Formats: sequence, structure tokens, C-alpha cells
Amino acid sequence: MFSHITLGTNDWPKARVFYRAVTAALKLPVFMEREEGAAWGEAIGPKLFVGPAFDGQAATFGNGTHVAFIADTRETVDAFYAAALAHGGTDEGAPGLRPHYHPNYYGAYVRDPDGNKLQAVCHSSKGGA
Repeated sequence: MFSHITLGTNDWPKARVFYRAVTAALKLPVFMEREEGAAWGEAIGPKLFVGPAFDGQAATFGNGTHVAFIADTRETVDAFYAAALAHGGTDEGAPGLRPHYHPNYYGAYVRDPDGNKLQAVCHSSKGGA
């Protein structure tokens, strides 16, 4: 459904540490990296870009906006959450079932160092792979 998502940062060195950790937990490959930003994903397929705002203004997060990453297992959701908190992220909702979405919806929510809200979600009924 999506080609790519771009998230702005005002502190690339700090964001770089955070995103390297959470994308590793999600098993997302680095697509490209520049001096002030990077992208994860595949050349043909969905991608996440993180870097300074293109207009040169301060990057801001959207109120009511969040990006949800698909996780292949519940353990991957847990790893995403742990990596985020260990690398400058803040808690917005610990890993767990959210049956109000559907019976197998297992997710976790965090904020990155710039305040962008992120989530990892597994839709499988199984805990592991």
C-alpha cells in the first residue's frame, strides 16, 4: 500500500543510534545511508527514510500520527520495544495483546528521540516464528 514513509529528525546522530537498533530488531535492511540520514527497506518495496526536513525547517511530529511496522513474531515486537527504550526512545504502550483490534493483535508503542510515535505489531496467533 505504501512506497515509503519519511520521518524528520533534528538530531541525526541520536536518531541514527535509535533507528539502527529498532530496525535491526525488526530485521529491516539498510537501503542507503547519507551523512544526514538513512533509509531502510528494499529498492523495490516499502521503505522508511529518516533525516532532516527537506525544507530546512525544524522537524516536528504529527499529533495523532504514528507508523506501525509489521513484526513476524511477538518476540520481534518485544525486541523492537526493548531496543527502542535502550536507545533513547520512550514508552507509549508496552508489548501486549490488544484484542479490541482483533484477537491476535500483539503490539508495542514507543516514541523516537524526536517524538515520532512508532509501533511494532504482530498479527499471528503464535508467540514465536
